[in-house]
Amino acid sequence: MASRDGSTWDSLQWRRRLERFGDDDGPVMAAGPNGRETTLALGQRLRHLYVDQLKYMPDLISSSDSIYLRSTPLSRALESVQQAFWGMYPLTARTASFPPPTIVTRTPADETLFPNDSNCRRFNQLSRAFAQRTAEKWNDTDDMKYLNKLISAWMPRSFPKVAVDSHPRLSGIMDTINASLAHGPDTRLPPEFYDPTARRIIDRVSVEEWFSGYNENQEYRALGIGGLVGDIVERMVANIERSGLTMYEIGGEDGRLGQGRGGETSIRFAMSGCHDTTIAGLLASLGAFGGEPWPPFTSSIAVELFKKKDQSQISGGIRPKSATEKQAVTEPTRPGWFASLLGLSSHKSPPPPPSEASEGIGRRPTTELSVSEKAKLDGYYVRIRYNDKVMTVPGCKKAGNHLEGDDSFCTMAAFKAIADEFTPRNWKRECDANMETATIKPVGKEEWAGFSRTEPSGDASGSPGQTL
Repeated sequence: MASRDGSTWDSLQWRRRLERFGDDDGPVMAAGPNGRETTLALGQRLRHLYVDQLKYMPDLISSSDSIYLRSTPLSRALESVQQAFWGMYPLTARTASFPPPTIVTRTPADETLFPNDSNCRRFNQLSRAFAQRTAEKWNDTDDMKYLNKLISAWMPRSFPKVAVDSHPRLSGIMDTINASLAHGPDTRLPPEFYDPTARRIIDRVSVEEWFSGYNENQEYRALGIGGLVGDIVERMVANIERSGLTMYEIGGEDGRLGQGRGGETSIRFAMSGCHDTTIAGLLASLGAFGGEPWPPFTSSIAVELFKKKDQSQISGGIRPKSATEKQAVTEPTRPGWFASLLGLSSHKSPPPPPSEASEGIGRRPTTELSVSEKAKLDGYYVRIRYNDKVMTVPGCKKAGNHLEGDDSFCTMAAFKAIADEFTPRNWKRECDANMETATIKPVGKEEWAGFSRTEPSGDASGSPGQTL
């Protein structure tokens, strides 16, 4: 910025260095060697699927403008994105002129890539209420007595009894057990902590404490994960529309923004580093987490957008390059998101500049769309994979809401309608609203996840499609 001419300004090139105080310390909450290794392997699996098998992403890239990378402020999430990207596109898959990729972050107050109870007062209130309900339900049970018999001897004197709300909390004990198992014999706890029955109890109670609210309370879903789900749907729909209005195109040569809203002509793939509470919260909000244990380390979730092939192409012998028969009747146009987000579809024509683009429909509720606007979503399908396991959204099982013969392929219209139910109009404003309102719906009044009230389903009237 030596010149007063703003058109010639450039950004300062700098390096980040972490100061340490000894050889045996390291960055707090970093991914660690095991985390780096497993996220690198995740990136390699993504390359095998989307580059080698599906031929969706290019084998060699000269820039990362077609890839949206994002991370939460926590260092381990940022490292996970870096390692996964490196695994997917190692040095040998990047040209010599490849510029540094852009990784988007937000300030903690604006972060929606994890349930932000520190900066959303109403969500904090709701999460505390569900945690208290779980404590009241489980603290005096035989299961908790079993845990106390096994491990209470190692509880601190200030809180000698194991409980949902003990210090450490039961979920904190679970974190310690899982972390010790991931780092070899030097970190092992006494053998009582690894008792199979005890671990099942701890997992079941912790999942209920942290994620039952998503399954049965619309406001909990909206404030905890709705902003992120809205981002995902907006990005998918913007790609379908080619509206040029998406806020996620942020690339450009040497960090400079290109034409249009960002710098890329099309985001094909998006990847975000997030957390276990993000993954389980999103699945639970869609009614697709029933019966699952707490997400293990290096878990991933992919939200994939497909476009149905024209019947004339299939009957004429033109088939997409895919590994399975179900992919032979669909064309992958947006392979999902990791730990939160992966990819968008590819179109040959570039999006129009913002001055010529019409308003996008991604964030507008389905109930407000015209017939012609809804028709834009026809022929597109969404599929969710959690740790490479295909998941099904309950509301997508309804006839007409999925690809014929496979209810895991939800129509884009049905998926958007379900997501609209808990996508906040103004997340920050809603975080400060309803502070005097009851936090937990009475029995029989639950708002079960995975359905759209605009298209009522038999399961949506009173019983959950899937319970935690």
